[in-house]
Amino acid sequence: MTQSDNKRPEPGVPDDSIDMLLRFAAMMFRSGGTATRTRELVGAMAHRLNLETPSVSLTLESVTLSVYRGSEQFVAIREIGPPGIDFRRLGELERLANAPEATAPPHRIATELAEIESRAPRYSGWQMAIAIGLASGGFAFLNGAALPEMATAAIGGGTGQGLRWWLTRRQLTDFGTAALAAVTAAGTYVLVAALAHRAGIAFSHYAAGFISTILFLIPGVSLIAGLFDLLQHQTVAALSRLAHGALILFIVASGLSIVMTVASIELLPRSAPAELAYPLRLSLRAVASFVAGCGFAMLFNSAPFLVVVAGIVALAANSVRLVLIDMGMLLAPAAFIAAFSIGIIAVLASRRLDAELMAIVTPPVVIMIPGLYAFEMLVLFNRGQMLEAMQASGAGIFVISALAMGLSVARLAVPWER
Repeated sequence: MTQSDNKRPEPGVPDDSIDMLLRFAAMMFRSGGTATRTRELVGAMAHRLNLETPSVSLTLESVTLSVYRGSEQFVAIREIGPPGIDFRRLGELERLANAPEATAPPHRIATELAEIESRAPRYSGWQMAIAIGLASGGFAFLNGAALPEMATAAIGGGTGQGLRWWLTRRQLTDFGTAALAAVTAAGTYVLVAALAHRAGIAFSHYAAGFISTILFLIPGVSLIAGLFDLLQHQTVAALSRLAHGALILFIVASGLSIVMTVASIELLPRSAPAELAYPLRLSLRAVASFVAGCGFAMLFNSAPFLVVVAGIVALAANSVRLVLIDMGMLLAPAAFIAAFSIGIIAVLASRRLDAELMAIVTPPVVIMIPGLYAFEMLVLFNRGQMLEAMQASGAGIFVISALAMGLSVARLAVPWER
């Protein structure tokens, strides 16, 4: 990246300015910001610190800056730390970078960054467990399950999320946390289903509920942000995020395979969805989409009113996508149209509400990621069913790519920066 033609700062700028710029970039990327947006806001923050627009290199592990101070060029690097999605932090960092005050001393920026970083999550562990449990039940219905499978998936998903929250607070690695949460969620589903069966409750869509139990573990933000960055020519950051997301998927699928082997569960053939009148099916799909969107918005630490906004956008966009599929449209074009609609609606809503754009965009898109196909692909590959695995992988890859393309086209149609 070439340096801008802005006037270079005087040599008296303290080294703390570069340290604060590195810290800001690391917090932004770690909290789920795309590489493109992180670079833009790092440039804005550099101007507040009386520095030229820096050259920024991002990976999932570190951020590297090349910046001028006076006539000298400095290169600095900082570790980012384990990734985590926090849309409140992203919004506060954006407001800090775009503050109306032209410049600010490094010590003031350091104080504000420390305050942002020290804030506790909006929602407690049990609140997020309930939210993800309800979202898992919603996923089960969207995947064709009936009430017994929905209730069991909700219990399994909530239990898995509760364990994930507990392990995260004890700083276990992402990969270990994902594996244990997957085994716990799927195992809980099997146990509760076995107890229900002894009580005389029949499960006619067992596999749909079983898969829905662990869909909350899909690294949707990593996959979508990685593809989005790839389309914006942020190749290094994109590939590191995609590799991280793919590894999480593989680990979760491995945990799922263990439970499937022990419990002798077969994913295929899929059962036909529960029979319902079409108007009722549309209404229940809308409710399930709203609940799932709200659950993920809470998981990403969005403000309560943005949780509702994200749920409404998910309701509208996912309902349109499912109706298009019912009319005979293929999965990928329907996903493209839905993602494009989300991008446009989210931009207008964020400007109207003065809210974080990513908090409105991400939850509705994440619930459309075909986790069913992704996990089926990995599990079937692991079991040697190559033809079925290739079919599932083709469907999953095309839909995820279509979601990223839809958001990219929406960004071209309506500028996302306020």
